[in-house]
Amino acid sequence: MAAFFIEKGFMKNDRGMKIKHHKQRGEWAEMRFMACAAEHGLQVSKPWGDSASYDFVVEHDTRCVRVQVKSTMHQRHGRHCCQVRGSQRRSYVDDSFDFAAVYLIPEDVWYIIPSAQIAGQTSLFFSPKMRNSKYSMYKEAWHLLRTEPQYESTLAKVEACAGASASLW
Repeated sequence: MAAFFIEKGFMKNDRGMKIKHHKQRGEWAEMRFMACAAEHGLQVSKPWGDSASYDFVVEHDTRCVRVQVKSTMHQRHGRHCCQVRGSQRRSYVDDSFDFAAVYLIPEDVWYIIPSAQIAGQTSLFFSPKMRNSKYSMYKEAWHLLRTEPQYESTLAKVEACAGASASLW
């Protein structure tokens, strides 16, 4: 059972806050992501090894997207800061993943953000209590992992002509 406490009138969550080692806390956040994704009707797969630039492949119907999970428990002046850096402490390169799933541990809130919205950045700042904050539209936006992006087109039918040599088969 998760422990909760009240701070300045808001319900807070201390799950994961006691995990001091950042690597273990990250692994815990990945497990939380898998559970939450399953609760939202999504299939989650983990690539073998740790050399991929994403943590999970999330599938819904016939669509698969790559998700990089990040988490933070750091808070300053009511804002949460989350590092989004790749293996060499630089911003991720284009097309490393399709979505970032950012977990604000003290708030028990997920942000599902398209990678294009965070390209080139190494730190993200969240203000979950502000309605019009920069990333508020992505708060608990699990539906983004289920729906087709508007910019993609769907190929209805593929036809091919193999010519005369196909009759030999």
